[in-house]
Amino acid sequence: MKLQVALDLLNLDEAITIAEKALKGGADIIEAGTPLIKYNGMKAVKELHERFPSVPIVADMKIADVGYVEAEMAFRHGADIVTVLGLASDTTIKAAMKAAREYKGKVMADLMLVKDKLRRAKELEALGVDYILVHTGIDEQSIGLDPFEDVRNLSGKIRTPLAIAGGINDRNIIILRDLNVSIVIVGGFITKSPNPEEAVRRILRSLGDKHG
Repeated sequence: MKLQVALDLLNLDEAITIAEKALKGGADIIEAGTPLIKYNGMKAVKELHERFPSVPIVADMKIADVGYVEAEMAFRHGADIVTVLGLASDTTIKAAMKAAREYKGKVMADLMLVKDKLRRAKELEALGVDYILVHTGIDEQSIGLDPFEDVRNLSGKIRTPLAIAGGINDRNIIILRDLNVSIVIVGGFITKSPNPEEAVRRILRSLGDKHG
């Protein structure tokens, strides 16, 4: 299981500093979060790629339309993976995948707000996306929702690698030890910590043998 750190903040210099500390702690993937991209544009993706050239960079674009244009823009600036909304049309998702093929990148489809997640996950798998993300957004977390039950419902029922995000910390992440998840995405527990490096180490200790 790989650990992806979601940089869902606005200040790019702060994001880079946190990324450095997270990688020192053992993180595997760095995500330019949606707020970071909206505030800084493709500069955020470009600078993360240039600063950490050997680390996979995710551009959390949450693409909903003009799939090729938005995905190509991110790949051209150094992204290795872009996210599309599972709610987007198949046409949009196929367009993003076309850009991914041209740039040797990958597409992660985000199931946030999708009602029938298993049905849509199977449709996305048939389209050929590289990852399917089970994601409980920050606003949903504020009313007590989490992504774990949804992951249980998908685990073992699709072949496409699963990612999970949404309020994950060093305590509840233990649930994932028994589930088939390829990427665990952690944001606030790391980015809001006074010691992001140690926060990452705590996550990895909780994952135990599942990390790698």
